[in-house]
Amino acid sequence: MTLNSSSRPDAVLESSSGWSRRTRSLLGVQVIATGSYLPDNVVTNADLQSRYGFDPEWIEQRTGILARRHVVPGQATSDLCIEAARRAMRNAHVSPRDIDLIVVGTFTPDYQCPTTANMVQEALGIDAPAMDVHAACSGFVYALSTATQFVATGNSKMALVIGGDCNSRIVNPEEMKIAPLFGDGAGAVIVTKGDAHQGLMCYQLGSDGGGGSMLDRPAGGTRNPITHADLDAGRQYLQMDGRSVFKWAVRAVTDSIELVLRKSGLSVHDVELFVLHQANIRIINNVAEQLAIPPEKLFNNLQDYGNTSGGSIPIALDEAVQAGRIDRGDTLLMCGFGAGLTWGTCLFRW
Repeated sequence: MTLNSSSRPDAVLESSSGWSRRTRSLLGVQVIATGSYLPDNVVTNADLQSRYGFDPEWIEQRTGILARRHVVPGQATSDLCIEAARRAMRNAHVSPRDIDLIVVGTFTPDYQCPTTANMVQEALGIDAPAMDVHAACSGFVYALSTATQFVATGNSKMALVIGGDCNSRIVNPEEMKIAPLFGDGAGAVIVTKGDAHQGLMCYQLGSDGGGGSMLDRPAGGTRNPITHADLDAGRQYLQMDGRSVFKWAVRAVTDSIELVLRKSGLSVHDVELFVLHQANIRIINNVAEQLAIPPEKLFNNLQDYGNTSGGSIPIALDEAVQAGRIDRGDTLLMCGFGAGLTWGTCLFRW
């Protein structure tokens, strides 16, 4: 399916039946450890009320978010990723010498170049190729599926996969309908060879650039280098058509999860834990209701951190592991979705 850049958001929604039904599998890989890092700076809804006059009740009812973490001056995306990586490596009992690949999912890099992965590689003293994968809130699933290709084929023995973003740096802090949704954070996993039944049982990666204008940053790229007029108009900040994104996300996530389960011959009851991108509690609840996912099978930390984009899923994975909610052999379903438009859903046998 291809839609041109002038397509209306509702045309994107109506075209969901035309999305590719392709899925893939990649077994023989495993996650041996997780790690995550959130900045110490907690920003509550009450804080946003005192600073900008935002309505805390509106934020909670519309999003389910009570607080989020923001970086402080001098911190950047790589700092979050580096600390998350250190924790994952410590939990895996491995050293920088053991890592031979770094893949970072982020859409808020420190710089246009070098990549954030380059910054991680240097800071940790790792001798390995390092690359960024830019797929916004689907970034971690895209990064994980990329790294596992290297591991499964023997071209990497141990890969460091990170998802992290500093969203507070790309939103207008005074925009009530956008700023309260986002927080900063990063999560990391260590991927190595596994048993024949472990890894990506089934996964789908999707893209629909026709909906790109629903969630974008209009100025600052090579299409529209930023000008004084752009700065005055706030076009350097993230823009979002919230209503259209909500409708698209519910449909896309439901459709993709159903597809991956069906192709695997599994049902909701065969999945031990669902780890969905923590964007909005109403999206998560709508998906859960349509698919009849029991509440106890959903891992949510949205209320504490908000939408951390690429960091969302790996942070949740790490907290689920630390809470004892993931055991070796469990079947997990991860789903990321967001700007692009992109989505990535995978059934992962832990």
